[in-house]
This record gives sequence, structure tokens and C-alpha cells, in this order.
Amino acid sequence: MLITHKLRNPLLAATVFGLLLVPVPAYAASKEIIELQTQVQQLLDMVQRIQSTLDSRFGVLQNLAQQTADNANQMTAAVNALQQKINAQSETSNGKLDAVSGQVQSLNDSVDELKSRIAKLDKTVQELQTQLQNIQSPPAGTVTPGAVPAGGSASPATGVPGGSPAASQRPPLQETFQAGVRDYNAARYDVAAGEFQDVLHYYPLDDLAGTAQFYLGEIAYRQQNYTDAIKSYNAVLEGFSGSPKAPAAQLRKGLALLQINKKEAGIHELRLLIQRHPQTPEAAQARTKLNGFGVRITAR
Repeated sequence: MLITHKLRNPLLAATVFGLLLVPVPAYAASKEIIELQTQVQQLLDMVQRIQSTLDSRFGVLQNLAQQTADNANQMTAAVNALQQKINAQSETSNGKLDAVSGQVQSLNDSVDELKSRIAKLDKTVQELQTQLQNIQSPPAGTVTPGAVPAGGSASPATGVPGGSPAASQRPPLQETFQAGVRDYNAARYDVAAGEFQDVLHYYPLDDLAGTAQFYLGEIAYRQQNYTDAIKSYNAVLEGFSGSPKAPAAQLRKGLALLQINKKEAGIHELRLLIQRHPQTPEAAQARTKLNGFGVRITAR
């Protein structure tokens, strides 16, 4: 009101009032819009960069997936080709059949060894408990095992420290058997035969005795001493009929009979193997062998 009073010129007054009515923060609003547009542009750029990164990584993942699929296909083809080659070799060559049989036997030996260790674990624990009880509460008037009487040393023949001569000469079962397997695989057959014979001599009732007897047959077979091999296989079948090596012993007995031109007897043994152990790998090998002779076997 004061300004209009002082400005007598109506045109000047209108101009002043027009200026007063113009919003003063117009510049500030334009600045905020520009900043907002800048931020939006930055966000768009960031989204584009992220999209580009995702596209690049997705392309890498697709490439890796394709390579993995190609490798898997190549592996499958290689395994199939190897399986076909093994099947062809097992059907056309006795020597190659023996090699496959040896691999199966090695796997079975490993399983047998594990079973034997588990079976002996309880027995070992019980023996240790018995020894601990004897040490902790020895009978009156006796010498505690492991203790040496004052003023002297225990005689080996007394059965106290040192044990009896027979016990001190008895080789450890597991170490002796494993040494025999190692020497057998290394073709040191004479050494291996001695170690397996020690197992049979000192541990005739142990589960590993049947496996040791089987290995003696295998040593004779590899040395082409088929007659002795058949005797060892018979010892397994007759003395260790419950041994896990019984199917392998019957298979190898049949093959040994075929090697010495006893075809009828060999075929008979292979037939018995299929009847007694139809689901074993040895039975499958026996079927393959009989098929090679044109002998038909009814599937069971």
C-alpha cells in the first residue's frame, strides 16, 4: 500500500506489482529439476552398466555350461568305447579275460580284508580287556605279565616276559597276508607263496586262510603249473567252502582244466559255478566262456 501510494504513475505501479507477483524461487526450482534429471541420468547409466555386466557374465556362464556339456558327452563316449573294448577283449582272448578276472579279484580281496579286520576287532578288544584284567588283578603268588622279578630276568620258556618260543616265532597275520599280496602283485611269486603258506600254517582257522590258499592256486596258475593250481583251488572249495573266494576258485579251476585240455571237466566246473553262485561276476565270466564254446546256459 505504501509503494502504490508513492508511485503515482499507474503504469509504473502495475509494473512493480507484476514484479512482486513473479515467484522468486523459480531459479531454485529449475536447479532442483536439473539435479533430478542428472541423478536420473546417472541411474540410467548405472542400470545400463549393470545390464552390460550381467549380459557379459551370462555369456560366460553359457560358454562354461556348453563346455561342461561337451566334456560330459566326450567322457560318456569314452566310457562307452572302453566298455565295448573290454567286452570284446573278454570274449576273444583268454589272457585278457584273466586280466579282467584279476582286477575283480583285487577288488574282492580288498573287501575281504576289510571284513576280516572288522571281524577281528571285537576279538582284539576282548583280548586286551582280558590282559588288562590280569595285569590289574593277578592271582596270588604269580608274576604280573610284563614284570621282571627283582634280581633276575624271566626265561622265555616260562611263558612270562618274552613268551614261549612258538609264540615269538609266530608272524603277525595281517602283515604277513598283506606282504604276500604285495609280493604277488609284484610277480615275486616264490616270496609270496612262502608268506601265504605261513598264513595257512599259523592261522589255519582264520578267514584269511582261505584267501591265502586261493592265492597259492593263482601263483601256480600264473606259472602255468595248472595241476598244482587245481589242487589249491580244490583245497579252497573243500576246506573253505564258506570263503568269499569260493566262486573265484571254482572259476579258475574250470579255466585250469581247460588249459590242460580237460574240456568236459572244465565245462562241468563252469556249470557248477553258475548254478551255485549265479549272481556273481565269476558266473558272468563263466557264461561268456561257455558261450565261446557254443554251450547254451539257461538264464536264472
